[in-house]
Amino acid sequence: MQLILISGLSGSGKSIALAVLEDAGYYCVDNLPAPLLPHLVNELAAAGYSRVGVAVDVRGGSSLQALPQTVKTLKGMVDDVRFIFLEARNTTLIARFSETRRRHPLADDGVTLLEAIERERDALEDIGELGQRIDTSDLHPNTLRGWLKDLIQANPAQGLTLLVESFGFKHGIPLDADLVFDVRCLPNPFYDPALRPLTGRDRPVIDFLCSHEEVGRMIEDIGNWLERWLPAYMRDSRAYLTLAIGCTGGQHRSVYIAETIAERFKDQVRVLVRHRTLKT
Repeated sequence: MQLILISGLSGSGKSIALAVLEDAGYYCVDNLPAPLLPHLVNELAAAGYSRVGVAVDVRGGSSLQALPQTVKTLKGMVDDVRFIFLEARNTTLIARFSETRRRHPLADDGVTLLEAIERERDALEDIGELGQRIDTSDLHPNTLRGWLKDLIQANPAQGLTLLVESFGFKHGIPLDADLVFDVRCLPNPFYDPALRPLTGRDRPVIDFLCSHEEVGRMIEDIGNWLERWLPAYMRDSRAYLTLAIGCTGGQHRSVYIAETIAERFKDQVRVLVRHRTLKT
């Protein structure tokens, strides 16, 4: 059986994640108390289900504290257990709740929305380390769906998956980044009016960046650092390692460098490329 557990902050996209799993043919259960997970797995395995998705979050109350131990138990019962944790910045979550006018599950009388979000974040602090984290702050729902599909298709049994993502510092550092490299010191194509509307995937921008020696040196240094330390992360039995590369807007320099780094390592590990700011 393949079991995918979804958790995270309210408003971060858990319903989208479950919908992606359901569309992919998974038997999905929402808001299940953590202690019931082993029983559910036994029942569904006996019934012949091979792919299951379950959302476990703060709505389960104090039972959430049992989740880390429950995940360990499940890994002894199921061949393929994956954990995806969705999160977002406070400002994003507040905006989403305001748009939908939904009530936060921890918003009791006298508790503001921000206070409820902070309470939930504290309650889930240790849960996020159980698996792959995704910061959905700047993601369009369709982009999130695409990223989730990529994660589902990745096979942890094949070893570590390297996630290389570009981002713009003006939008904030991604919460899901394990490693962050700042490339804002490099020449910026934004100041050329002809290059401004393009991205780091377009040939004129690539040619501009390749014409500057320091861009090549930056790419080489990041690649050499990763070359040296990637084996250590692989020995740490990680399923995923997220390398975030940031420039000012996340459109030109970081996109090109992320694509180049991903190309360098694609024959060593499974590589997924993400561009947080680009629309496609």
